Amino acid sequence: MARLSREDRQIALGRLQAGQSQSAIARHFHVSQSTISRLWVRFQATGSVADLPRAGRPRATTAAQDRCIRLRHLRNRFLSASSSVQALPGPHRLSDQTVRNRLHEAGLRARRPHRGAVLTRRHRQNRVQWGNQHLRWTVRNHWRHVWFSDESYFLLQRHDGRRRVYRRVNERYAPNCVD
Repeated sequence: MARLSREDRQIALGRLQAGQSQSAIARHFHVSQSTISRLWVRFQATGSVADLPRAGRPRATTAAQDRCIRLRHLRNRFLSASSSVQALPGPHRLSDQTVRNRLHEAGLRARRPHRGAVLTRRHRQNRVQWGNQHLRWTVRNHWRHVWFSDESYFLLQRHDGRRRVYRRVNERYAPNCVD
């Protein structure tokens, strides 16, 4: 059965207050009548339709530590999770995986950095000029004498020894993410 979003709960509450029946509201949202009934009881008891706090494992980091982790890695994208753990303030030591989890929640993923220099305007102009000069080349007369190679990298062990950069989506070529 579908779970009601916060907006749907507020709409359902408004319909209940307007006098619509619980059964009609349940049919509209494709949920059982008891779901709407529990929503109404919760609103009368707490004055809110928000979820009640749930039991579960407490977080190992505070909001301030989460912010510190995120800012450290945004300032230095090549910082490893283990070196970040050692520099974190707090009463107890965190695991590397906890730091990676907090970075993941912040939208930062560990990726291999793009290798190579960022092209300047002059580089791009030279490439366009070279392309225009070779625009009329044919396979039969010119390209047949050019040798193309594929430099693929294969990993045989688990650890490849490469540095990682923590970056967001679409930041591959950002200057602070290029090695």
